[in-house]
Amino acid sequence: MAKKLIYLVLDGVADRLTDETTTLERAHKPGLDRIAREGICGVMYTVEKGVAPESDEAVISILGYNPHEDYPGRGVIEAIGADMEIREGYEIAFRANFATVDPQTKRLIDRRVGRNLGTNEAKELAKALDGLELGKYEGYARVKATIGHRAVVIIGSRKYRLSPMVDNSDPAYIRKGMISIAVKDFEPYLKPIKPLEDTEEARITAELANIFMEKAIEILDKHPVNIERKKKGLLPANAILLRDAGGHIPKVVPLNKKYGLKFAVLAEMPVEIGIGRIYGANTIPIPSPTEDPEKDYTLRLEKTLEALKSHDIVYVHLKGPDIPGHDGEYEAKKKSVEDIDKYYVQPLLERIDKEVAILVTADHATPPSVKAHTDDPVPVAIRADNIEPDDVDKFTEKTCIKGKLGIINHGWELLPKVIELIKIKL
Repeated sequence: MAKKLIYLVLDGVADRLTDETTTLERAHKPGLDRIAREGICGVMYTVEKGVAPESDEAVISILGYNPHEDYPGRGVIEAIGADMEIREGYEIAFRANFATVDPQTKRLIDRRVGRNLGTNEAKELAKALDGLELGKYEGYARVKATIGHRAVVIIGSRKYRLSPMVDNSDPAYIRKGMISIAVKDFEPYLKPIKPLEDTEEARITAELANIFMEKAIEILDKHPVNIERKKKGLLPANAILLRDAGGHIPKVVPLNKKYGLKFAVLAEMPVEIGIGRIYGANTIPIPSPTEDPEKDYTLRLEKTLEALKSHDIVYVHLKGPDIPGHDGEYEAKKKSVEDIDKYYVQPLLERIDKEVAILVTADHATPPSVKAHTDDPVPVAIRADNIEPDDVDKFTEKTCIKGKLGIINHGWELLPKVIELIKIKL
């Protein structure tokens, strides 16, 4: 009977089942393969078939909550993860990306400023937008940079009530109710934000958000940070994309109470930090990755083992493979998997006793062949001392689908199933 569980999520590690060769098939990863060989495997649709999820709704799902029931919008989650508060009813939070556009045509040149915007540069740009008065409906904006090109924008009004039911300006994500879905093909132009419902609150919110975006381009295009970037031949971060509006913090059963177990979340990105806080886990922020994978994953390993001493379940979210997946970089994604295996998984297996179960999976697929999240099922492997292994010997999409766990149709079914399977108890 397992006494504790490490829940390891490799962000975007899966590729398409239809790809000729996937990253997991090409990577040398004896640690992950050992977990598969010594446990039982399956595949999982992290939200459901047909939904190419964003990371937040996928993580909420694989923690055991149905994101369709009370999903607050990614903006709120990122805001909480970035230590920002929201005045419910009068402020709407958006997940934001600094981006590069043609200021005249609004043609989108790069959604992420070439992925080389420094966090300090982003903080200077955010400072220039923070507290911006919007000149209508007593509106204002609060802006906070988080990591790299990422930021949180809160649009507020001192007098008028606002609504999160507005569309995205980021054309790469389509809003379906409160959930956004990644799209592969889109027109590369900044989209005007439109209300998604016929209410005064939604109309005012959309209008204020559009005013903010126009003012942001005017300010950012002339900002010293961007003048300097242009001199260096780098793309300017002269626009800000908004998506995933949210206006309330959901009232949910906390993870500890839901499972009757002490739950820790180790996370390096604001979105995972926000989820951990909102869903009541002991949330342990980890410093952003550096250029040194050995140092980064060794730190995460030590934090995992430390958290394991005082918690029953330790959820560890490693961002690594997702970024090269988005960028279509096959070799970089393969190397990311190999680094995680070498510096985190293999030493972890050597340092935990057999009474600690390990569950490893992904929050979604990010195939380099697509350069976006897809709805493909992701591999799952669970190793515990009371589980008889199946015949799967490698942690890949095409082998795990043949495992004893079979196909899990909704991400929120996984963790309750695993806890029951390994009989973890206080």
